[in-house]
Amino acid sequence: MKFKTTPYHHDLLKDHDRLAVFYQAIQEYDSGTDLAYDLGCGSGVLSYFLSSKFKEIKSLEIDRKTFNCARENLADFDNVEVINSDVLDYNFTKKADLIVCEMLDTALVDEEEIPVLNHAKKFLKEDGIIIPQGVINTVELANIERDYVHWDEGVKYEILSDEVVYSELNFLQDINPEFKISLNLQAKKEGILNGLKITTYTKLTDDIIAGPLPMLNPPLLIPLEEKKIKVNEFINVEIKYIMGNGIESIETKYL
Repeated sequence: MKFKTTPYHHDLLKDHDRLAVFYQAIQEYDSGTDLAYDLGCGSGVLSYFLSSKFKEIKSLEIDRKTFNCARENLADFDNVEVINSDVLDYNFTKKADLIVCEMLDTALVDEEEIPVLNHAKKFLKEDGIIIPQGVINTVELANIERDYVHWDEGVKYEILSDEVVYSELNFLQDINPEFKISLNLQAKKEGILNGLKITTYTKLTDDIIAGPLPMLNPPLLIPLEEKKIKVNEFINVEIKYIMGNGIESIETKYL
């Protein structure tokens, strides 16, 4: 099936690995399940995957141009309704078996995944599930070449510590978007420390975990005050941000 898209969603569709993991997760459902919500449906490709599994799919998209693409792409599917609405303003009238919400980015800082799910999961059945189930966030000490928060694409950096999990989020639970943690990270080599690398892994189901992909959670590089470190030295740092408020909300400091 050929999809009409905006330029951004065209790039999303080109990330075949990203599509594959969501397709695989959705395919675990038995056909004929009642209702699914696709929140932030974009071009409608995940709703297309859902269409053979669910009797009814409600696909919400806030951007008018993207909504028009999705409505055209899914026009032939009688069980899919595409709705031009902010999830937070939509009048949910029925509880769903499944919520699909791919408003994902690294550490969930730059997208609305957490505010949207904190609201929408009130309209999920008691035994309902969310795809993805959650995320796993990791951090590493790094030497980076830029003095501002940026993605790791097309830049050079050196990793100075092992990768450490600093948070695991389960989307079925209520999550406070205001996040803060202090960490004691051990250097594995000496060098100039001036940043952190944050990586997010997406847990789609119990058995499917996707690492960073071209259009799914590229790692973030975050500056720290520069200091020279030695092998096995412990570095105590604080990471603070607000999920959904953008990368400008990220703050780091030594403790």
